[in-house]
Formats: sequence, structure tokens, C-alpha cells
Amino acid sequence: MEQVERESMDFDVVIVGAGPAGLSAACRLMQQANEAGRELTVCVVEKGSEVGAHILSGAVFEPRALAELFPDWEQRGAPLTTPAIRDELYLLKDAEKAQKLPNALVPKSMHNTGGDLTRYVISAGNLCRWLAEQAEGLGVEIFPGFAAQETIHDEDGTVRGIVIGDMGVGADGQPKDGHMPGMELRAKYTLFAEGCRGHLGKRLISRFQLDAGKDPQHYGIGLKELWDVPADRHEPGLVLHGAGWPLDKHTHGGWFLYHAENQQVVVGLIMDLSYQNPWLSPFDEFQRMKHHPVLKQYLEGGKRVAYGARAITKGGLNCLPKMTFPGGLLIGCDAGTLNFAKIKGLHTAMKSGLVAAEAVFEALAQSDEGGHELTAFTEKWESSWAYAELKESASFGPAIHKYGTVGGGAYNFLDQLLGGRLPNVHDTTPDHATLKPASECEKIDYPKPDGKLSFDKLSSVFLSNTNHEEDQPCHLKLEDPELPIRDNLPTYAEPASRYCPAGVYEVVEGDDGKPRFQINFQNCVHCKTCDIKDPAQNITWVAPEGGGGPNYPNM
Repeated sequence: MEQVERESMDFDVVIVGAGPAGLSAACRLMQQANEAGRELTVCVVEKGSEVGAHILSGAVFEPRALAELFPDWEQRGAPLTTPAIRDELYLLKDAEKAQKLPNALVPKSMHNTGGDLTRYVISAGNLCRWLAEQAEGLGVEIFPGFAAQETIHDEDGTVRGIVIGDMGVGADGQPKDGHMPGMELRAKYTLFAEGCRGHLGKRLISRFQLDAGKDPQHYGIGLKELWDVPADRHEPGLVLHGAGWPLDKHTHGGWFLYHAENQQVVVGLIMDLSYQNPWLSPFDEFQRMKHHPVLKQYLEGGKRVAYGARAITKGGLNCLPKMTFPGGLLIGCDAGTLNFAKIKGLHTAMKSGLVAAEAVFEALAQSDEGGHELTAFTEKWESSWAYAELKESASFGPAIHKYGTVGGGAYNFLDQLLGGRLPNVHDTTPDHATLKPASECEKIDYPKPDGKLSFDKLSSVFLSNTNHEEDQPCHLKLEDPELPIRDNLPTYAEPASRYCPAGVYEVVEGDDGKPRFQINFQNCVHCKTCDIKDPAQNITWVAPEGGGGPNYPNM
């Protein structure tokens, strides 16, 4: 990194990312400080224009960690107002037919009703906005619109904070009028809670070899829409899940349709990024899926009001990296704490933040210098209920990859019935290495969107409120700019134009009549799919200028 004179601010703890993990950690740190009568400075940095702007999740929420953090969350007005009241699970056989599965055959981890714990259909973005209010009330400083761009290290490698990205840099890399060098935010401990495939987390995993001895991480892409629907099609608290059509037997994933408050439903598709056919487009699979009668019955006559997409870290325990390194921690989806067997990650992310806060506060009480490796975190984390959840479902994703949706589902049903006693299944093939040559796969002819249930990418990106300053450096970096046309196009028909859910990548005809790889970075919804799925691992996503990207309402 070039040497630039930067202003600096010092904190006890800096947290990168105002998602459920980062905000939970911030709140718990200040709770402990206030209880102990101790001064503590905690700063949360968020690249979105506001807290919640980049948050995207289903979500059916288990409030277990929330109740630990704020036992009086109801009195405080937490945005949990729609309890899940009814579960339905379907296997879609083709474009018209479906089989509803009896609850007795559904893995217990996917049950959202019954038991001692009430679950809620929520907006994860609104939950984070509320958590930010609680954090600021406790004395946390939150800086939205600022993107962490680099980590700061001592000579021995210890993490000592972050550098905020410069503001006002032109596309040519030169400062524009009003240029502001990013500040250094120095800390005794730095917590990285960037969400799935965080670009600093990715570097830290590599630098400290945190994934040594682990299976390669696995990912899905989640696409989601928010709909206003007619009153006679709305049943608050109804939770639908399904699998099967339109995905083929080599492509794994599932859909959800949740009835939220205010006559709204959220509908989405989660698709494993281990798919093989380079002609496949997750976005177009999602669009045609909504025409199935099981989903159409709720959406018909409604209006789509929001769209978004986000990669999901879903490898589970077998892929979970070491979360500690000198001077900091990886928490939440930056590490991969999502429990894919439940299709839930908010509660486990929050718990990782609570455990992190307790380990950091103890360390600061013992030594005011900071910078140590928080080994106590590992012991606390591995004795938590969240870790036990991940341990019990360690084979869930790999079994589906190995045995298919039906076979893997049967394996997981039996494994959960036996309390996780079946042999642990592993998947050691990285998602980017699974694509077959285009010549070996069937080209997919997707139907044109009808503008009522299905839509195109550009109108969808418009609904995500995505915006980037055009005159800034492209944040999608190609290690070899010639590779997409030279290698990916002849072998894989350049799959980036299809796996990207926002129309960022195109192969266009250049002035010389030859194909050219074009990057429309202004469309980027920060899903990170390109960073994960590019077969040559030639694309690296880095944070653009702070405040850029989507601005999701109620997602």
C-alpha cells in the first residue's frame, strides 16, 4: 500500500461491519463496560450508506441470542412482530406438479413452529437498524458510509486496526477535487464482521492460514424479492420452503416464501455455487421458479417492491476457519457460522458476536495493551450452543452435494434422528472448480420475463436502489485482464454474464469486431458471487468508495 499521510483515531475496539454479529458484539462490549464502571471506546464501521443498507436475509429468526443480549427486547421495541405459525415444505416435480411433504419427514432442523422457542418472520435490515439504535444508546460510535479498505499490522503481523478507503478518487486512480485520504482507525482489538466473503476476512484467512486443515469453504447465492400482495392471498406467519424444479439433479438449492407483516411476502431462491453447468443463470432460475402454481398463488395480483442478491457462507463446521489471530477475530458470516441445516444464520452470527465481546473484554481487563491472540474465544465459542448446532449439522451441506437433494435429504433426516451419529461427510472440491466445459453441457433457453411474475436484471437492479459514483476506480479487479476472453469464453462461454445477478459482466463486440469483456461495476449489488465462482479465481471483489452499492428497504 502506498504511503499516504493519514489522520488517525484510536479506539479500544474497532468492528468492521454493522450486521448482526458486529452490532451484537458492540452492544455486549458496552454492556460489560457499563456494568464494570469502565471507560471503553468502541467503533463500528459500515460500508453501506446507512446501517441495514446492505443487509439481505430471508429471514425466519430465532431470538435465542437476542434474548441473551436484551432479555427485554419486546419492551425495547425490537422489530419482531410476526410469529411463524405454520410450516409447509414442497418438492416441486416439474413446472406444474408438486408434492407436499408431511412434517414427520422434514428434518427437525427445518421446523419453524412448535417447541419452546417462537420464531419470527422479520426484516434482517430492520433488526440491524434497531440493534444500531441500542448500540448508540450504550455509547458505541457507528460510522456508516465508510468502507474498510486495508488492515493495519505491527512489524510482527499483529492486527492493529484498519484503514478507511479514500474518498474522491477518479477512475484513473488520481485524486479528484474534494479528495479525502481515508483515516486510520487503530484499535487494541479489531473484529471483522463483514458478512459472506468479506474482502479483508479473505486476506486474513490467507495471511494467517486460518483455513489450514479445513475443507474449502462452500457458498450459495441467495436471491430475494419483497412483494406487496392482495389481502386474500396473505397469511401472516406462513412459512413455505421447497426444493426440486427448476433446478436439475446436479444443481442443489431450495426456495422460500415467507408471509411477513403489512400484506407483504418475501420470496427467494438459494442455490449452491457448486453447480456444474456454465450456461446456468441463478437469476433466471429464480424468475421462472415464481411461475410454479405453489408460489404463483400467493404472488399473482401483487406488486414487486424490492430485489436483492447476496452470497451465503454455507459450508458449516467442516469449513469453519480458525477465528482468532493476533489482534483480532473473524465473526459471523465472515467466518461462516451460518447453520445451513436450519437455513438460518442471524442467531449464530449474533452469538459469535456475544462470545467475541466477552473474550475481548476479559483480555482488556487483563492487559490494556491489546494485540494478543484471543485464545479464550475459541474455548468459549466451542462450548456455546451455536457451535453445538454447527457440530450437529456438520454433514448437512456435504451430504446434499454428494448424494443429491433427495438422497442427501434422506441422509440428513436419519442423521438428525440419530443425533448426528452418522459418519461425517466432507466435500473437498471448491465451488469454483466444479464447472464443466460449456461444450459438455446443455444450453438453457430461459423464457422471457412477463413483467408480472418474472422480470429482467436491469429492472431488478433498479429496485435494489444500487448506486456507485461512476468516476471512481472499478472495485472488481481482474488479475489477468485478458483471461475472460482468452480462456473463459472458449471453455465456459464466459459464465460471469450468467452467474452475476445484476448484469455487471458482459461480453460485447469491440471496435475491432472482436469480443471484449465489459464490467458495469455501477450495477454491482455486492453479492460477491464473482469472487467465489469465477473458475480461474481471476476476479477479486474489493470494497468500493463508502456509501456505494445497494440500499435495501425492509430486506
